[in-house]
Amino acid sequence: MFEVDLKKFEKYDKPGPRYTSYPTAPQFNENFKREDYLDEIVKTNYGEQTPDLSLYLHIPYCDTLCYFCGCNMLITRNRDRINEYIKYLQKEIDLIRAYILPDRKVAQHHWGGGTPTYLNPDEINQLSSYINQSFAFKDDAEVSCEIDPRELTKAHLEALRNNGFNRISMGVQDFNEKVQKAVNRIQPEDMTRQVINWVRELGFQSINLDLIYGLPFQTLDTFADTVDKIIDISPDRIAVFNYAHVPWMKKHQALIHPEDLPAPEEKLDILKTTIEKLTGAGYVFIGMDHFAKPDDELSTALKEKKLYRNFQGYSTNAGADLYAFGITSISQLKNIYAQNYKTEKEYYKALDDEQIPTAKGYRLTEDDQIRREVIMKLMCDFELNFKSIEDKFNINFKDYFSWGLNNLKEMQKDELVEISNEGITVKDMGRLLIRNIAMNFDGYIERKEDKAKYSRTV
Repeated sequence: MFEVDLKKFEKYDKPGPRYTSYPTAPQFNENFKREDYLDEIVKTNYGEQTPDLSLYLHIPYCDTLCYFCGCNMLITRNRDRINEYIKYLQKEIDLIRAYILPDRKVAQHHWGGGTPTYLNPDEINQLSSYINQSFAFKDDAEVSCEIDPRELTKAHLEALRNNGFNRISMGVQDFNEKVQKAVNRIQPEDMTRQVINWVRELGFQSINLDLIYGLPFQTLDTFADTVDKIIDISPDRIAVFNYAHVPWMKKHQALIHPEDLPAPEEKLDILKTTIEKLTGAGYVFIGMDHFAKPDDELSTALKEKKLYRNFQGYSTNAGADLYAFGITSISQLKNIYAQNYKTEKEYYKALDDEQIPTAKGYRLTEDDQIRREVIMKLMCDFELNFKSIEDKFNINFKDYFSWGLNNLKEMQKDELVEISNEGITVKDMGRLLIRNIAMNFDGYIERKEDKAKYSRTV
């Protein structure tokens, strides 16, 4: 069982990036044009090794506002609005698909939100069929969808399964009724269990459940009860996210009263107990906030040093180019990031003009490439060999990263990392604070160029 030292958590609890990308999204800018994105797509078709495709579709709509939500979402009851959005998604798919060689296959496909299952079964069939006609999928492709059990029917799941979806991710957050009322998400335990039963009955290969700690009125005892119930449900993967209270970024979070949030000490106790319960029940701690059963692909990838990290979190498809569709979505190729417009109006206007809806993005410099490699190795392999970086990028690691290595000395004293002449190894407690470790190799932080506000690391 994994044992947690709370004193180390208290010491290192500060704001920091989640590093789903490097550089992080605040560095994206409007100097990056849609032509830059298209040029990069063409280049990826003719590299030494043509990467597989990873597709992401952003479905932003929800019918109810969850006060804790940090996603890019829109609240609506207007079904015509949803139908219009699907038509524009198809337009975007057509424009991008024209630049990708037809023999490139999809290894990973994901729908996120918002609430993708706010689409009704007919709409799921319509959009899925369009994607399946537009792209060729590998036989073993991971095809996943985020679902919300509220107002979900078995027919929704049947539509997903019939269209090739084989993985499901669902937010639970907390089973406690008082907590659910405080965040405006009423989702009884029996509703969650019913949906899980349908998912298993229909033959989906994998189930992920999300929990959030740090929500209003949570206590050590009440959240421990939720964790026990999750262990009993026995999903393949579990994510335990830290609630990020950022009302300056997400104005609706002001509906959550700070005085109702658990005190920092209790929040840390909740995290400690959760980790110890999950690892005690046999789940493998992947890193940061992810857990998986020992036979899950994430656990295997961790063991084989094949983990990867992108805007969807930890993944097993390290080499794929990520093409993202829909408002706010971010595509990630080898050398660039490209983000779409954030509003329907701007997104639709670009597509009406037969233009891809790129609003901004970023082309990585050589320094960015080096630092991204180091940060992703640490976050995914939890170890780093200096010589491998030196050979790949023709640098002297200790000279190049002298600032970061100097900062790590205190973390070494606190037994979060082990530093030798050959490299860095992240210890068990360090995995929980991997964001803090990674920040020491972030050039924008080192140069004091990163002015963004981030959630706290614990």
